[in-house]
Parts: sequence; structure tokens; C-alpha cells
Amino acid sequence: MQSIDLNCDMGEGFGPWIMGNDAELLKLVSSANIACGFHAGDATTMRQTAELAVKNGVVIGAHPGYPDLQGFGRRAMAMSANEIYDIVIYQAAALKGVCESMGARLKHVKPHGALYNQAARDASIAEVIARAVRDLDPGLVLFGLSGSESIAAAEAAGLRAASEVFADRTYQDDGSLTPRSRPDALINDPVVAAAQAVEFVENGSVTATSGKRINLAADTICIHGDGPRAVEFAAAIRHELERRGVEISSLKAHDGR
Repeated sequence: MQSIDLNCDMGEGFGPWIMGNDAELLKLVSSANIACGFHAGDATTMRQTAELAVKNGVVIGAHPGYPDLQGFGRRAMAMSANEIYDIVIYQAAALKGVCESMGARLKHVKPHGALYNQAARDASIAEVIARAVRDLDPGLVLFGLSGSESIAAAEAAGLRAASEVFADRTYQDDGSLTPRSRPDALINDPVVAAAQAVEFVENGSVTATSGKRINLAADTICIHGDGPRAVEFAAAIRHELERRGVEISSLKAHDGR
């Protein structure tokens, strides 16, 4: 049976402020990327989200970003290689500790927002992130934009690289995501998102905004948990994939865990 991982960015509230319906999303996805306090989230939200993930049998990953609560981690920052290394280690290690305190394991790391997008284009940033993940735990899977520098750096570091595609975002001809500054960056119809997910899985491709078809490897499909219709999107995508005989299943690292 063909299978695909369905992941979601979540745990992005903090204090009394709640973002996204994580409880319902965790019934639909196979992997959770939990914010680690820098772009969103806090210690309590991390623990509560991890507990919900364990309850639902969902694999837990760290979602480290730039220290930018006001900009939700979506603003690029000029940080040195050492600083990027340190913020990735700091955030992922915090969630690793939360997981271990409840008898669970951290399984993957997926950078957030601007850090993710910069690593996709900049080999030096991608290498630093991969090195930080490897140094924390070489058994972790590193998620990165399909076909990007992030995937190459993860493989060079000896990590399992998970080529990530997005069901709720549009693409450009070079395989990059359409910038959020453009009005056509997001897919707003769950039926269209589900069809794009099917195209990824069945054809290994996506249709760019220009109409050009681009070949992209797909190990894991992302849904953004902060969208107002995230649960509807996740349900539509899961339903359509399963209707076509595709199993929703999390990924394993090189060590098989």
C-alpha cells in the first residue's frame, strides 16, 4: 500500500492566547511539529500539545524558529552561523526533554517560517541546521522543502531527510513556495488542497501558478495549523488520500525508530 506522512504545525499559542484547533487536528495527522517558544508556543503549551499527540498516536517533532514572537517567525533575521546553531539546539532540546519526561521520543525537526525558507535557498544556513540536529540526536529526521538545500544538507550530515510538500500553498516554476506577500500564496479551498495532495502522492508533481508541472519528491505533506479552516483542510486531504488507497503513516529515521 502506498503511504504518506501528513504533518501539521501546531502548539503555536502561548499564555492565554490559543491558536488553532490542535485537539481536532491531532485526530487527522500522523506527525505534529510543535512550536518551541521562540516564534510561538511556551513551556505549558509544548507539554500539553505533546501529551495530546501521544494520546492520539501522533509522532512529535520540534518546530524551531527565529526569536520573533511579534512577527510569528516569518521575518528573516541576520544571525551568525553560531547563533542559528544555538537557537535550533536550544528549542529542539527543550521539546526533546518534554517528550522524554512523559516517556515519549522526539522523532523529527522542522524549522519554521523564515528560518525554513532561508535554509531552503542558502546552503550555509541549511548546513548549520543539519549539524545542530545531528549533534542533538543523529536519529532525528530533518524535514525540508522538497528539492531544496535543506534536503541536500540533511543527507550530507547523515540524517534521514524528509522531502516536504505543502497542500495549502501554491508553487512557483522553480519549486519554491509562492511568497506570502502575494495574494495567490495560499490555497483557500480544501477540495483544491486535497487534489494537490493527490497530485504529490500519485504523480510526484505539483502544478505551479503558471500552469507548469514541476516534479517534486514527497515524503511528507504539510498542513498549517494556524489557518481558520485547518481542520476542514486536514479532513478533506486525509479523506481523499485514503479514498484512493493511500495510507497516512509517520516516517522512520535511519535507525528504524
